[in-house]
Amino acid sequence: MIIAVTAKGVDLDAAVDTRFGRAAGFVVVDTDTGAVRSLDNRESSLTGHGAGIQTARLIADQGVEAVLTGHCGPNAFRALNAAGVRVYTGVTAGTVRDAVQQFQAGRLQEAAGADVQSHW
Repeated sequence: MIIAVTAKGVDLDAAVDTRFGRAAGFVVVDTDTGAVRSLDNRESSLTGHGAGIQTARLIADQGVEAVLTGHCGPNAFRALNAAGVRVYTGVTAGTVRDAVQQFQAGRLQEAAGADVQSHW
């Protein structure tokens, strides 16, 4: 499975970023092969409006199947859901590696909807 973790850096040891649409970037992990790569989200994070939707497009275009993040707003959640990307919120501390391990151990619960309002 290809997962993307909101991150403040570019590798597994980066701190998680609690924001989805305005995250600095993503560390993308293929849990089947162990391959790791990073995605830069600076363009979306600096936009005035629509950061969540723009970021959701970036994620969907990369073939990501699930996103691990701290929080996800309603517009981003709807866009991810429409693209078939599963969302796991509540990842608010630790490293990308920690988040991936929690996901693989089944300790993260898939979100049923947004957990914050737009522009928090």
